[in-house]
Amino acid sequence: MKIVVLAGGISTERDVSITSGSLVANALRTNGHQVVLLDVFTGYEESPCHIEELFRTNYSFVSECGVKETISDIAAVKAKRRDQSARFFGENVIEICQAADIVFLALHGGEGENGQVQAALDLLGIRYTGSGYLGSALAMNKGITKSVLIQNGVGTPKGALFKSPDAAAEWDIFPCVVKPCTGGSSVGIAKACNREEYVAAVADAFRYENEVVVEQFVSGREFSVGVLGDKALPPIEIIPKSGFYDYASKYQAGLTDEICPADITADIDLALRSEAVAAFKALHLDAYARIDFIVDANGQTYCLEANTLPGMTPTSLLPQEAAVEGMDYVTLCETIIKLSLAK
Repeated sequence: MKIVVLAGGISTERDVSITSGSLVANALRTNGHQVVLLDVFTGYEESPCHIEELFRTNYSFVSECGVKETISDIAAVKAKRRDQSARFFGENVIEICQAADIVFLALHGGEGENGQVQAALDLLGIRYTGSGYLGSALAMNKGITKSVLIQNGVGTPKGALFKSPDAAAEWDIFPCVVKPCTGGSSVGIAKACNREEYVAAVADAFRYENEVVVEQFVSGREFSVGVLGDKALPPIEIIPKSGFYDYASKYQAGLTDEICPADITADIDLALRSEAVAAFKALHLDAYARIDFIVDANGQTYCLEANTLPGMTPTSLLPQEAAVEGMDYVTLCETIIKLSLAK
């Protein structure tokens, strides 16, 4: 097949996306596909653009990748783009995607994960991997996600959505967790144990977005459960050595212990898998996703959020869970494509 892997973009998760996209593109090429790895924002700026030649030569917009300890300088990325227009898609992106059999979305955060790119591709008749625009939008907004989970009986911590630091001042439950409403990779997330820490955490979160979710901190063990189609993968336990699963802990090797299959009872395993599938269906997700949980000392599960385009980096959770089921990285990528084409 001819496949475009879309990566990059201008979200705070740009580096994560580029790393995911590079690995996916390489994996698909080993299976004989013609794969173009393309930055959705910068596009292909050389002229003329011979699209068939790009597929024949397996064009990649980047040769080296890796997730640094801090997020990308998005202003610098925007400044380098030849086309300084306000549009999101870079030069020739749509034309190249239209020539593909399917687009593998390796985007994380921002327009790439909140349903906007998905809606645009739908309108253009371009097939792509993962959830559609509705599920992507629901899962991307943590405030809406929480409401949908509650409406569908999926356990989740008590929380609230705030649109300004002044409004957030009414929160009075500590400890708590403060999160930008639509961000990912734990960017801007902080735990606050008292009012002083809370005020600082809220101020920092509002630097990234104009809406913030605050939820009661639930003490317990952290897990993630991948879902492929209608099947939940084995839960993976996440144990950050720093005590908090922040951006560095997620993507810097050696900072987090990840145990899969998790050392849990059969009852908790079943509960996590069942709740993961329930959340997947409640949020109208398709093909694949990753659902994150906390399990308290009493074995109660609390769904934290859903990730519609899970990371595919060397430290990402979904590939680790699939491996326990005997599915290597290449097979996982092919399975995602197969499930997406069947939508």
